[in-house]
Amino acid sequence: MTPVYAPQPDGDPDPGEVVWAWVPYEDDPSQGKDRPVLLIGRSGTLLLGLMMTSRDRNNSSGSDPRYLDVGTGPWDSKGRPSEVKLDRVLQLKPGSVRREGAIMDKSVFQTVARRLAVMRPAH
Repeated sequence: MTPVYAPQPDGDPDPGEVVWAWVPYEDDPSQGKDRPVLLIGRSGTLLLGLMMTSRDRNNSSGSDPRYLDVGTGPWDSKGRPSEVKLDRVLQLKPGSVRREGAIMDKSVFQTVARRLAVMRPAH
């Protein structure tokens, strides 16, 4: 899967945008929380995205390669730096997206795409 940058400020969720959606916990999929997700593409009718967090996993130590710093943006009302989780691609139904949060800067999106390609080499 090659990430695609195609944001359209039309109210519909598109790759390159940060949206808010319910994300199940990895260790207990019956539970989860509403969180920002960077959309990176589509698979049929589903949106593909990467979970975002403001919890520091990589900022200060750089010790967890599964996370990549993406800085601050309007998706976080408190202006906290965010990171994307690269090792878990989410599949979302477009109707499950609660709202659009922002358009990710294209250069930041391209950095995410490059790191994702390193983590998930094409076969």
